[in-house]
Amino acid sequence: MKMKSCLLESAPFAAMVAVELLDVGLSTLSKAAMSKGMSHFVFVVYSNALASMILLPAAFFFTRKKRPPITLPLLCKFFFLSIAGITVMQNCIFTGVSYSSPTLGSALANLIPAFTFLLAVIFRMEKLELRSTKSQIKILGTLVSIAGALVITLYKGPAILSPPAQPHSEPSPPTVLTTTSNNWIIGGLFIATACFSLSANIIGQAAILKGYPSEITLVSFYCLFGTIQCALVALIAERNTNAWKLSPDIELVSVVYSAIFGGVATFSVMAWCIQRKGPVFVAMFKPLSIAIAAFFGFIFLGETLYIGSVVGAAIIVTGFYGVIWAQSKECNDKVTKTSTTPLLEGLC
Repeated sequence: MKMKSCLLESAPFAAMVAVELLDVGLSTLSKAAMSKGMSHFVFVVYSNALASMILLPAAFFFTRKKRPPITLPLLCKFFFLSIAGITVMQNCIFTGVSYSSPTLGSALANLIPAFTFLLAVIFRMEKLELRSTKSQIKILGTLVSIAGALVITLYKGPAILSPPAQPHSEPSPPTVLTTTSNNWIIGGLFIATACFSLSANIIGQAAILKGYPSEITLVSFYCLFGTIQCALVALIAERNTNAWKLSPDIELVSVVYSAIFGGVATFSVMAWCIQRKGPVFVAMFKPLSIAIAAFFGFIFLGETLYIGSVVGAAIIVTGFYGVIWAQSKECNDKVTKTSTTPLLEGLC
């Protein structure tokens, strides 16, 4: 029984780590596809459309006897949820990176835990008691994790491990974030908007799942409405008809990967974890993807591992552990103060 309880408790943690691993793969493939000229507007439409084709039949067959009835107000909530989490977030992040750089995108993505925590406090999903040690640790842990991710993004420092030297190799990249374009501010605004939209989406999912506990139904309509909205945006923004042609190479691979792993798997797992652990728990994993990308780049791509990556990863883990510890203590306190222990254990 103890082993089973331990596995159930660690499942959301393992699931969110897997989500960040999949997200790193998605970033790599999407960048490769767009470097060949694929329109990001078209990419978003195709990937969400394929995800909808997979999710909708699954939602119909597997949840038709268990899910609550679908009402018009609920469909409206799904519609607005998709605006924040798909239409605004995905299009803004790609547009922002095109104006600035992937480095700035990675740096500003660390705003997501802060935005989510702030919105959770505003909508009373998180209790902020400044005199409480657990609340203080949670706030400090969030800020520390963001700081660690910024260290990895903006500071490299001396190299620890390097691949074999190549003839006529280019000098190492600068150790700080630089830009030569006036579009940097515009790109930053787009990326910040995408981060806030994702945080709002996470909070919205948490609110909807309290009254409608069917994750796969939520995700299915979420993707469907997102596909329709993104298609309308793409028809306006992408006037070149040739951009809609999908090449059977990295473009097709990236769309399929994005639909299955970036859409079906990621959206479903995130909704499941939001319902069980809350929005702040899910958002806290975002800085972890930067550390994963740094170490994967060294292991699989032969990139140089800098001390900034190691130090930043250690800072992220420290802050992340603080938040998880504080949250687990809060859940234990709830279990102690109530007689409905099994229900609360499922939520915490």
